[in-house]
Amino acid sequence: MIASAGILTSRGGVSSHAALVARQMGKVCVAGAGEVHIDYRARSLTCKGVTISEGEPISINGTTGEVFAGEIATADSELKQVLVGKTLKPGQSEVFKYYDFIMKLADKYRTLGLRTNADEPDQVQAAIAFGAEGIGLCRTEHMFFKGTRIDHVRMMILAKSEDERRAALEKVIEYQIEDFEGLFKTLDGRPACIRLLDPPLHEFLPHEHAQMADLAQKMHVNTEDIRARVAALHEANPMLGHRGCRLGISFPQISEMQVRAIFLAASKVQKQGTKVRPEIMVPLVGFVAELEHQVEIIHRVAADVMKETGQKIKYQVGTMIEVPRGAITADEIARVAEFFSFGTNDLTQTTLGMSRDDSGTFLPRYVELGIVKANPFASIDPIGVGTLVIMAVEKGRATQPDIKLGICGEHGGDPKSIEFCHNVGLNYVSCSPYRIPVARLSAAQAALKARNVKSNE
Repeated sequence: MIASAGILTSRGGVSSHAALVARQMGKVCVAGAGEVHIDYRARSLTCKGVTISEGEPISINGTTGEVFAGEIATADSELKQVLVGKTLKPGQSEVFKYYDFIMKLADKYRTLGLRTNADEPDQVQAAIAFGAEGIGLCRTEHMFFKGTRIDHVRMMILAKSEDERRAALEKVIEYQIEDFEGLFKTLDGRPACIRLLDPPLHEFLPHEHAQMADLAQKMHVNTEDIRARVAALHEANPMLGHRGCRLGISFPQISEMQVRAIFLAASKVQKQGTKVRPEIMVPLVGFVAELEHQVEIIHRVAADVMKETGQKIKYQVGTMIEVPRGAITADEIARVAEFFSFGTNDLTQTTLGMSRDDSGTFLPRYVELGIVKANPFASIDPIGVGTLVIMAVEKGRATQPDIKLGICGEHGGDPKSIEFCHNVGLNYVSCSPYRIPVARLSAAQAALKARNVKSNE
């Protein structure tokens, strides 16, 4: 996806992981084009009798879902030209003039804060240009796929000894420090909520023979050793498997490395005169003891780095509420966490027992029959998932009245979900950079609607 100009998939849908990541990257995406047949051997796709081979251009419309053979000339919107590309001056765009007026009006009335889901400086720059006030979710794993970095990540995962793993971690930490420096500099004093490693390890491993052979050569082992290790890490249900804080508990060196990278980067940037506000988020917590385990590592490593660098960094530690048990025991978790961020993508999956990436095959029918009013991965399910969110808000604030509460699932850019977030008392919503304008307007509309309801009571 990083190397792609656009994304077209035959499976999934608007709420699939591919669509989610594409939105964050600001890339055009059509997900779940069921009429498209992909022939992996022939390296071609066929749709309605038309076959397009690898290397031939196609054009896709992410708004309408249309796919065209050939290359169609496109141009950035005037808003993007003014705010992001800087190729157009504000005074040269009538569209921007009206946009700016509406956004300033929205900011006057909204009470919800606005953050972005981003892990690259250019994504952060775009989000700030659209009105974001910080990062609500930095997915650190996305940083591992740049260039040859993935080789060192794989060596870290496949290491047979502690010494081998430490050697690989020394390489990975260099990349992480560089990435976090870039984020802190771009944010210029705005908060950065950084999630520790979340996906299952097998997602980083090679699955094709050529990739395994290449890695085996670099690690000075045979290909079968790599294949056996990859097979050993395979999971029947990785979404509910060895991921999130479970990884940090099984491999504390990974958490230590990431936290050390965050604070070394923060110390360097702060020393250069730029304020930093790191918030470290532990994913997939369902038991308070899981959070306690990771928080001990975070505080210990943070103290070590601050002693080394002579820089005192103000930071917060919190967790994602993304499994039902996390919401149910939010009062216990709030004793340790300084903030909650509702990961409603996974909270919806775990509450409904429904796969986000596979639901495209039946959810449209559910909406058509009225079984659900809307796609619950696009607009929050107020009765099921919403009840758990309300429970966590009430329990969390009963323990810690000033606990900061936000949402970082893709629901953070959906107008109906934003209204829900306003009504239940969250402090901020976080969404993909290019959804920030919609979130700004929706937050203002939610505030005005709530004000009208209150005045009519």
